[in-house]
Amino acid sequence: MACMKLGSKTDAFQRQGQAWFCTTGLPSDVVVEVGEMSFHLHKFPLLSRSGVMERLIAEASDEEEKCSICLPDIPGGAKTFELVAKFCYGVKLELTASNVVYLRCAAEHLEMTEEYGEGNLIVQTETFLNQVVLRNWKDSLRALQTCDDIISYADELNITKRCIESLAMKASTDPNLFGWPMMEHGGPMQSPGGSVLWNGISTGAKPKNTSSDWWYEDASNLSLPLYKRLILVMESRGIRQEIIAGSLTFYAKRYLPGLYRRQGASDSNSSTCLAPVASGAPLSEEDQKILLEEIDRLLPIQKGLVPTKFLFGLLRTAMILRASPSCISNFEKRIGLQLDKATLEDLLMPNFSYSMETLYNVDCVQRILEHFLAMDQITGGASPCSADDGQIIGSPSLTPITMVAKLIDGYLAEVAPDVNLKLPKFQALAASVPDYARPLDDGLYRAIDIYLKSHPWLSESDREQLCRLMDCQKLSLEACTHAAQNERLPLRIVVQVLFFEQLQLRTSIAGCFLVSDNLDGSRQLRSGITGSTEGGWASAVRENQVLKVGMDNMRMRVSELEKECSNMRQEIEKLGRVKGSSTWGNVSKKFGFKLKSQMCSAQEDSVSNQKNGSGKLEKLKGKAQEKHKS
Repeated sequence: MACMKLGSKTDAFQRQGQAWFCTTGLPSDVVVEVGEMSFHLHKFPLLSRSGVMERLIAEASDEEEKCSICLPDIPGGAKTFELVAKFCYGVKLELTASNVVYLRCAAEHLEMTEEYGEGNLIVQTETFLNQVVLRNWKDSLRALQTCDDIISYADELNITKRCIESLAMKASTDPNLFGWPMMEHGGPMQSPGGSVLWNGISTGAKPKNTSSDWWYEDASNLSLPLYKRLILVMESRGIRQEIIAGSLTFYAKRYLPGLYRRQGASDSNSSTCLAPVASGAPLSEEDQKILLEEIDRLLPIQKGLVPTKFLFGLLRTAMILRASPSCISNFEKRIGLQLDKATLEDLLMPNFSYSMETLYNVDCVQRILEHFLAMDQITGGASPCSADDGQIIGSPSLTPITMVAKLIDGYLAEVAPDVNLKLPKFQALAASVPDYARPLDDGLYRAIDIYLKSHPWLSESDREQLCRLMDCQKLSLEACTHAAQNERLPLRIVVQVLFFEQLQLRTSIAGCFLVSDNLDGSRQLRSGITGSTEGGWASAVRENQVLKVGMDNMRMRVSELEKECSNMRQEIEKLGRVKGSSTWGNVSKKFGFKLKSQMCSAQEDSVSNQKNGSGKLEKLKGKAQEKHKS
């Protein structure tokens, strides 16, 4: 820390309890009361340097022989007046970044101008402040911290503003460009040529590059009002938003311990954004709430400025501290902008409301999702797309919303076991995700199944209404197989699942025959050009055997599905006869498709294709035998 020496006389001040005495050999003729401390001094050194002291001594001397003066409002109190008194007596003292602000304000308060002596305290402190302190990062920071105690005096003399401007200028400039003597922060001093100095001697070594976050920790030592003013000045100087956001993140993590309470050892590497930093002075809950709301006002609402996990930490803390609704809403909007970067653990926020209606805060996740969808609509993420052969075709902007759909389906599966989660709330969240965002509905089916299992008291109509959220055509074969045997699903849904499962199998069988025909055609073409060999015949036999095994497995599965549908048909016809309803045709019309014709056509196609395949095999065998004889 830089310093400037003043005075030349040896220290003649002695303290006795709550009193200071100047031992110059002359009796004291004035007593100055500053707070609880008394200073027994002499009139002449004081009135020769200070206009205020001159007036007060003149007034007190008229009334009594030994005058007594009270200075209750001197900036810095008794400790600062001790240094002022030493300066008046010419005693040695040092000006430093820690005391120059107090002395500058006290000198102004006491009117210690050049009128009362050349090189008076105002000039000395102003010179040291401008030529030494404000040119150095650490000294400027220390001086700014001392402004907290006497902020009104420091603001009046523009000391606070000058310190903040100095810090903002240094933070907004790459420290590597400064050279000597700027690079004292976090490393060795530099010469004007840029080499590292050791004991004032150039070593020729170049300093390491300094990242843009080098000032974060120093700035976090400031009180919230001064830190806020520093950030606002930095923004006005055009510092990049991501750098400002990084500093706010560092400051918040230092004084809001609740941000990383959920962090475990397993994700300490991937969640470094929430790693605890050196703790500062503990804040009360009210102070933490004020800090949180100030961070909300200072943090820009922009995607990607801060990690999503950090935003969730701010949101949880805001809910715990009962921050203002606008503060909570703004954090939800920020999360909504980058919801595709969130994890399932982030979404699982406990419900901190007094009602405790549900275990997790489903309403908050619903609002976050709405913010994401609104932004996705604005940015064109909801562009039209089509489904072709089970594949989603659309623009690359669908990737984030597809990730969010998968995230929400996982969240629904986690909150589904909550018996207090009402059906309308579950349906609203599930239905908020657009249809085009889900390439498959397996995740949604799993969440619905868990909800039905945890809420067995739901009526049949409620079950059907819930199951309408999923599209049976977008279930994988594995999900269809599970759903076809799921007793919790309504009968209508099971029939639809069986129909679409058979349709998928039929499409797969047709695809296998198409591949088989292409292979046979290509082999015949090659045999006509190059002639058939024993190796080609063996390969053809192996390929046809593989196809035959696959066909047999598919036929068995189709046969099982036909038996299941036949049994269901008989049961439905029995129900129809009991209720006076008509035939199976009416039931099939009610479901909206024709099962029998589809299944029969699938069976006929499989048989005819099997005959064609065996015929082709015999032809190949005959040709091979003729070639062998010849």
